[in-house]
Amino acid sequence: MTALTIIHQTELHRFVVQDQQQIVAVMTYSPTGDGQLIIDHTEVDPAYGGQGLGHRLVEAAVDFARASGRKIQPLCPFVASVLKQKGEACADVF
Repeated sequence: MTALTIIHQTELHRFVVQDQQQIVAVMTYSPTGDGQLIIDHTEVDPAYGGQGLGHRLVEAAVDFARASGRKIQPLCPFVASVLKQKGEACADVF
C-alpha cells in the first residue's frame, strides 16, 4: 500500500489527501479578510473511511491556521465536532 499524502492546494482553498495521483479526501475553506478560515466542507471517499483521514485534514488546517495567525470558523459539522473534542489543544485557533 502506498503512503497517503496531504496536500494544501492554497490556490484552490482546500486540503486534499492523495493516494498516488487520486484525491481520496478533501476539505474546502474560504479565507476572510479578518483573519479567519471558514471551513465549509469535508469529504472522504467511502473506500477510505475509518482511516482517520478527516481528522488528518483538520490537523492540517489547524497547523495552517496557527502558522498564518488565523482562526478557524467551522461551518462543516464534522470539523466543528473534531475541534470541540480537541478542546484546549485547539483553543488558540478555534
